[in-house]
Amino acid sequence: MKYEGRPKIILVPYPAQGHLTPLFQLASSFHDYGLQPLVVLPDFIYDHVVSKTGAASLGLVFVSLPSGLGPDDSKDFFTIGYAMEHRMPSHFEDVLLTHGDEGQVVCVVVDLLTSWAIDVARRCGIPAAGFWPAMSATYHLIRAIPDLIRIGLVSENGTPLHKGRVRFLPGQPMLSPQDLPWLVGNPASRKSRFAFWLQTLHRSRSVKWLLVNSFPEGPAVAEDDDASTLHHHPLIFRVGPLTRQSKTSLTLWEEDRSCLEWLNERTCSSVIYVSFGSWVKPIGDEKIKQLALGLEATRRPFLWALAPVWRAGLPTGYLDRVKDRGMIIDWAPQKEVLAHEAVGCFLTHCGWNSTLEAIQAEKRLLCYPVSGDQFVNCRYIVKVWGIGEEVSGGTQHDVEEGVRRLMEGGGDMQRGVKELKERVMGEEASSRATSRLMAFLDVLHNRKVFV
Repeated sequence: MKYEGRPKIILVPYPAQGHLTPLFQLASSFHDYGLQPLVVLPDFIYDHVVSKTGAASLGLVFVSLPSGLGPDDSKDFFTIGYAMEHRMPSHFEDVLLTHGDEGQVVCVVVDLLTSWAIDVARRCGIPAAGFWPAMSATYHLIRAIPDLIRIGLVSENGTPLHKGRVRFLPGQPMLSPQDLPWLVGNPASRKSRFAFWLQTLHRSRSVKWLLVNSFPEGPAVAEDDDASTLHHHPLIFRVGPLTRQSKTSLTLWEEDRSCLEWLNERTCSSVIYVSFGSWVKPIGDEKIKQLALGLEATRRPFLWALAPVWRAGLPTGYLDRVKDRGMIIDWAPQKEVLAHEAVGCFLTHCGWNSTLEAIQAEKRLLCYPVSGDQFVNCRYIVKVWGIGEEVSGGTQHDVEEGVRRLMEGGGDMQRGVKELKERVMGEEASSRATSRLMAFLDVLHNRKVFV
């Protein structure tokens, strides 16, 4: 498909790396199909992202929005939320009006966590599509909140009203009350996050299309729920996993590439790689201590991406004790690390990007979910796909035993992750995902959004 004059498509990500990465990959795909992507970023990360990504080579244009925030505010969910609701909308409206005058804007693609931008697009008369950067199972769980309240599984404040594991939605694995993605932090935080999702659901009712960075998540190869939304809003286009076609590795932190040389000196499938992602609150000094002692007790080589702010929990003298077989760095070039033959398993918080990268690299997963959608992802990894195990608790023994089970008896999991990769990232799966993206562009074209 070819479009004259590079019509513009504006993308609005949530400003966290786990959201930026897939949206940049989506924007790059739009450029490949003849559109000019403009990515709108809050000013507190704009300069950093522009200097890191090689935007020109990807055909992307970045636009900065004043937010009133500084770097120290950039990891607080509620501080960012206030800026998005009260400071950024008027500036975004100026962007839409300016580019609407200069050239045709065919659509605004909005990460659903930035739902404020949906209302701005509507006021400016520009069609809006939603973007869900995580697995579709979590989206359907969020979307089902009104039904969960109606049937008495959660209260109007999001508090679970049951004990034990429950199948919240047909076809999904059993979840415990604490697995629900809005149950993060103290009771006040949980209530506020639940209100955030209710507001997001209300705003997203006007979105006609939703692009999802996921794949058929059940065991059936031909499973496809897109058709079930043909007569309902939003029309879902499952275009993932976008990591399969990534041309760039976006990171907001400086990567320590010396770890790749360190891996070169280790034997095949011997190393435990440990990372809790880019935007996970510290799990606490005591859990860091237990995790460290568990890794030490395995007597296996390990590579641990652990930011300095988290290291207060390391036992006294730990770095000296493990220096011959353990390497601790600030931040790793994760895709390259996972692809390295020396890595035998990945101890992970189960963030969606990390999960996809592990599947792509055919690595087994030792799951240590912390918050949000990570618990749902963990249930699929362990119970549906059978490509990993969960650390049953946070003690030294739990970590040691989890590593032992995975490294010594994970043959079925290794075969499972290889088969899953072929099912969701192989040639046939990639062709289906590309067809869905093209179908979305065809919808815009047929509605004469652009010609």
